[in-house]
Amino acid sequence: MSSARIYRPSKDPSQSGLARTKQWLLEFDQTAPRETDPLMGWTGSSDMLQQVRLEFDTKEEAVAYATRAGIAYRVEEAKPQTLRKGLSYSDNFKFNRTAPWTH
Repeated sequence: MSSARIYRPSKDPSQSGLARTKQWLLEFDQTAPRETDPLMGWTGSSDMLQQVRLEFDTKEEAVAYATRAGIAYRVEEAKPQTLRKGLSYSDNFKFNRTAPWTH
């Protein structure tokens, strides 16, 4: 059996919401190299475990599943999110700006 990684996906940079960031994922590592199809140029692999992606509500559930199934795993913790101070567009034109006007 191949090894797997357990992680929590990061926020999609092109979206402002936090959808699909609450679940923990278990993905199997690549065991066979990708091959290029000579006719079409598509890449593929004979390793079917690369297509498996399991979702869990908590990290403990994912670890329990991996140990129960005998899968070697590693847990990757995400960096804590930093909260940004929201600014409005009108804050760019205030008279009491702390940063100088650059335009």
